[in-house]
Amino acid sequence: MFRRRIVIRSRTGTSQHVTRAALEDDFHHFRVEVASTLGQVISVEAAAPRRPYTLCAQAAGQLQALVGMALTPTAHEVTRVTDASEQCTHLFELSGLAIAAAARGTLRRQYDIEVPMRVNDRTHSTLARDGVPLLEWHVLGTVIQGPPPYAGIDLYHGMALVLRRATGIAKGRGMNLDAQVHARPNGNCFAQQPVRAEQAIRIVGSTLDFATRLDDLCADDEAWLAFDE
Repeated sequence: MFRRRIVIRSRTGTSQHVTRAALEDDFHHFRVEVASTLGQVISVEAAAPRRPYTLCAQAAGQLQALVGMALTPTAHEVTRVTDASEQCTHLFELSGLAIAAAARGTLRRQYDIEVPMRVNDRTHSTLARDGVPLLEWHVLGTVIQGPPPYAGIDLYHGMALVLRRATGIAKGRGMNLDAQVHARPNGNCFAQQPVRAEQAIRIVGSTLDFATRLDDLCADDEAWLAFDE
């Protein structure tokens, strides 16, 4: 079982609105803080406490491209502002979720995703929002088999951002990722750009297993999310 949790918390002050978002799964642990005022992003800060490659943390600086964008309730709107392939995919999408939460005035949000190990390349991924089941997909390969209205849609055709991303990367549970020396130069993200992939060294041992430890996901982020630090 692959698990991913995303937790978002916001605080409104007299001059600005601050939204913090944390993401943790077997392969990643990231944090993003977005500050906004008058409907516009004024700062973005990020950290990568646990990451698959040495250069992933450097991608935090790429998020400065989002400073100045208008708040939008659509998380995927960040892809219209800057090139996603020059970003850390997970930091970038987490920023989009934080910006969308700020736009909606959402003070608390939590997403929990479960993706069982594939059998004959099939899996059944589920998404709960704030503890309430929201979405489920039967998936074969990269194509959603059902239920409607998602049947026949490829995972890589861009919708239902949170469940789509987790379903795709869950395939990593069946791979020996530590056998990699460095990131693949496929150009999909910041670390995988051909110009820097060989310098993005694999961090051996960075993969954890939360299959039976649901409560441990984002546990180290609780004080930070509560604005206690």
